Amino acid sequence: MKKFLSILACTFCFASTEQILLEAQKLENEGNFKEAMLLYKKAATINNNKEEKYLNEINKTSQEKGKETNLKRAFFERHIDNVDDNETEKNLEQLVTKDFGIYPYKKNYILPTTYTFNNIEDRHNLETSFQISIEKPLAENFLGLDETVSIGYTQKSFWQTTKHSSPFRETNYEPEIFIQMPVKDNDHFKLLKASFMHSSNGKKDELSRSLNRVYLEGYFQLANLFVVPRVWYRIPESSKDDDNPHFTRYYGYGDLNFLYAYKQHTFELLLRNNLRFDKTNKGAAEFNWTFPLPEFMASKNSYGLFQIFHGYGQSLIDYDRELTNVGIGVAFSR
Repeated sequence: MKKFLSILACTFCFASTEQILLEAQKLENEGNFKEAMLLYKKAATINNNKEEKYLNEINKTSQEKGKETNLKRAFFERHIDNVDDNETEKNLEQLVTKDFGIYPYKKNYILPTTYTFNNIEDRHNLETSFQISIEKPLAENFLGLDETVSIGYTQKSFWQTTKHSSPFRETNYEPEIFIQMPVKDNDHFKLLKASFMHSSNGKKDELSRSLNRVYLEGYFQLANLFVVPRVWYRIPESSKDDDNPHFTRYYGYGDLNFLYAYKQHTFELLLRNNLRFDKTNKGAAEFNWTFPLPEFMASKNSYGLFQIFHGYGQSLIDYDRELTNVGIGVAFSR
């Protein structure tokens, strides 16, 4: 293989040394062997240098095979001319690579097929849903606690793709600002998070749903099992402005999330309950399983997703409606 690459490298560099070799041959025919040998040596040196460079590139490519490739960064490095000013250079790099420090926040996914087992007026049982969730850190360690202050945005949409004209029946919007503080020197308690979050569905009149909450969340690790309890407080609104006054009757005051990682699989169970242990008890459970995709569909950071939901509050419009829904699709972050 190495011999083949050497021959290939010499073939590539032949065009650049052809003129030198022709001149050397001419000198040799004229009997000027000393000058001819100098030119032959020069041509050989050029070939060897180019061959070595080519082989180094082959080895580098081989070593980096399988590593993540940032196509936009590669384009910037290979095709954008450098400028003398360092600040301008960094500006150009951001403009080309679009790297502004935005990260996935909650799960990003699309479920092309979901099915609701409840018959609801003016709604098809079969639809598509997807979620987009991003985070942008704003500040770090200004309190000296290794904390991070970030803004987050999550959008979950329900798309009636089987209905005429395929309308979006609802989209839930959740912007928030939060602070995360790592917990040091603790075997199991890893992180504490406090957040202010707004939730709404962007609709008007009787279909409008919106509320503001503050919540506190903890992250506990037991080997490859994570337990994430969360408690929230809904910020009160005046009765004339409150478009879902019985929210806590159905959502309660918190939830509990379990995440178990096994090889390339993750299993998540979200539990929510209003903790009223009588006939007014309401709650919900959501199970998510992410798994490796078949090889012909596989791509980096993409996984199959199977989701089951039962209970109240799959979306804001259904905060007081019990339903059962199942879906399958692809997750682009976990």
